[in-house]
Amino acid sequence: MTMADQENLPERGAPVARRAMLGMLGAGVAGVAAAPWLQRGWENFLGAASQADPTGLTGVLPNPGGFRYYSVVGSVPRKDARTYRLKVNGLVDRPRTYTLDDLRALPQKRLVRDVLCTDGWRVADTPFEGVLLSDLLDAAGVRPEGKAIYFTCFDGVYTESLTLDQARRPDMLVALKMQDKPVSHEHGGPVRLYAAPMYFYKSAKWLSGITVTDEVIPGYWEEYGYDVDGWLDGADRRGDAQAA
Repeated sequence: MTMADQENLPERGAPVARRAMLGMLGAGVAGVAAAPWLQRGWENFLGAASQADPTGLTGVLPNPGGFRYYSVVGSVPRKDARTYRLKVNGLVDRPRTYTLDDLRALPQKRLVRDVLCTDGWRVADTPFEGVLLSDLLDAAGVRPEGKAIYFTCFDGVYTESLTLDQARRPDMLVALKMQDKPVSHEHGGPVRLYAAPMYFYKSAKWLSGITVTDEVIPGYWEEYGYDVDGWLDGADRRGDAQAA
């Protein structure tokens, strides 16, 4: 997300107080990098602060973990095993709503890939684990007229899309774990999309809906000019990539 993109976002939520921002900037980042428990605390703080920061400044603060925290709304509700639901619907024969426990009971796939953002940051060798998106589509029974997938999120705003061929790749996950831990709320949990061969904006956070459509519907950032496909440089675009 560039600063130009930030300027186009609607203003939501209360801005972070100047004192809080100065305090964040003055935090001992070197010390955070040296102490894993401090790093986790810093990451949690950044994640929480980003959801009350319409300026986007928290997204450029240093973080030894490598990730940056972005949300296109001022606040995102929290979901857990009791309240989370994932709907699979649209042009399918067997629409279904999954609970978190339902997803956990399905066969799981683990991928280890570099995560890249269009802003230029990278987090190398990041493990993700979850259900193959193709397994959910097969269980739903995609109709012949189904050509694409439209993803919705429980932040109420963010959306993404894939072609059906892209969605059936073996490196597309409905992820329940990230870095070998349950996906945290700040990272888009309890369930997020992980589109391994694409830039990270394609990996929609706070996933709540998978809808099969008859054409590609541009997602949130595509409406601001981002590439609809979002392939990483050097990615195998043929759809026969081998999952790790």
